[in-house]
Amino acid sequence: MPSAQFELSDPPNDAISAIKFAPASSRLLVASWDKHVYLYDTLQSGGRLLQKFEHRAPVLDVCFGEGDEDAYTTGLDWDVRHLDLSTGAQTVLSSHTAGVKSLAYSPDHRILISASWDSTLHIHHPGSPSTPVASISLPSKPFSISLTATKLVVAMASRALHIYDLSSLASAASSLTIPDDPVTAIPVEIEPWQRRESSLKFMTRAIACMPNDAGYASSSIEGRVAVEWFDPSPESQARKYAFKCHRQTNEQGIDVVYPVNALAFHPVHGTFASGGGDGFVALWDGVSKRRIRQYQRYASSVSALSFSGDGKFLAVAVSPGFEDGREGFGEGVIKVFVRELGENEAKGKGAK
Repeated sequence: MPSAQFELSDPPNDAISAIKFAPASSRLLVASWDKHVYLYDTLQSGGRLLQKFEHRAPVLDVCFGEGDEDAYTTGLDWDVRHLDLSTGAQTVLSSHTAGVKSLAYSPDHRILISASWDSTLHIHHPGSPSTPVASISLPSKPFSISLTATKLVVAMASRALHIYDLSSLASAASSLTIPDDPVTAIPVEIEPWQRRESSLKFMTRAIACMPNDAGYASSSIEGRVAVEWFDPSPESQARKYAFKCHRQTNEQGIDVVYPVNALAFHPVHGTFASGGGDGFVALWDGVSKRRIRQYQRYASSVSALSFSGDGKFLAVAVSPGFEDGREGFGEGVIKVFVRELGENEAKGKGAK
């Protein structure tokens, strides 16, 4: 049975930077360069815009916290904010010294991690206001972060990649004294569990961790995806691989390479979706190294992806990219689609 898809009404007015489903409901958060965060209910076809929340600058990332009413946002105003979705109240948790690219919340350790272009991570304890914010220095500018139940993966410039133990990050601020200004982060030194060099030769665009805590996938601006495992043993490291994707042959017969902007793992089957500047979304079985399927082409670049907590829906954000060289774009190009997946649509195919 082919999957059903609908387009959300009342989409953002500028490029979409991030989309995130709630852990256990049909709610969807959308962050945009139009300085707003949008909250939708995707339960019915067409969805319903529940509310939008204005920010001071373009919003680069958003995530849910403990429940459906709890969210965190960040962007080009340098601040990391808690957003109460029921009241609209915003509280600044910490301030970086440059734009903040990524956020991730760990329900297992109840910490919020932000990654900024000032080359630091901030570790927040939102449920414990008396715990100071810890700041961890990075060797390079972070481009993307993702976490599992036990680990945080940080992909950076210069092909650097750090893997941190989340329990170490959670305890980093335990011995710190709260500063006079509570949004000021206190530097701490935490050694990463592993330091790695990216398997991809070009700039990392996205990273996503496997739901079974075994490894991660990363993507680059040069139409490639790499799949790697955490286990440092030679046998496990020998399994890592990379493959070409999101490439199209033009009318002149030239292979055009597009950035792979988005990655998301299915929470049940452990397969993953990739979204590219070519406007395509593909599903992959990373273990058997096979493509499961590719969906029809969208009108412009796929900028973000998110699976629902039960794995029954895939949200796809479509925004004009820099791939086509256009400076501006007309109305109606920015869209969010929600695809209802068949029971086995995202299931792996098994080994060849």
